[in-house]
Amino acid sequence: MNSIFDGDRETARRHRRLATTVKQSLRELRNQLSLLNHQVGARLRLKDVDLDCLDLVTRYGPLSPSALARRAGLHPATLTGILDRLERGGWVTRERDPAAADRRAVAVRALHDRNVELFRLYAGMNRSMDQICARYTEAELELIADFLGRTTAAGGAATDDLAGA
Repeated sequence: MNSIFDGDRETARRHRRLATTVKQSLRELRNQLSLLNHQVGARLRLKDVDLDCLDLVTRYGPLSPSALARRAGLHPATLTGILDRLERGGWVTRERDPAAADRRAVAVRALHDRNVELFRLYAGMNRSMDQICARYTEAELELIADFLGRTTAAGGAATDDLAGA
């Protein structure tokens, strides 16, 4: 005869299994997105880290090189080489920052002329994501967005913990 305790134990076991499945799925997603980004970068002759920095500048820019280095988790000297490559490739420009107190201050800005190439290379994934999202209700998408936002924040906190260790 099953007691309530047995049911709670079984519920807890199922919950742990599902949580493990979610974590494994996130790891696999990270791997697949990494492979996709690697392919995109190869087509554009960009290193993976270059593509990451370009994404950060596109989403949050214009950024100072030091702000970009912090967001990317890179040493400023490493970022200099990345910005040189991105600038040579016509992806970004470094401009004097007129708002800065220091007249030598520079802001990195994405050049949107080449975005068509990026959009074309990510078009298959974007179409697939649109199809996947179309199968969910608004409430389900809100739940998924909340989960992904919390997961991203947890990843940021774990990164900060390791960087501070």
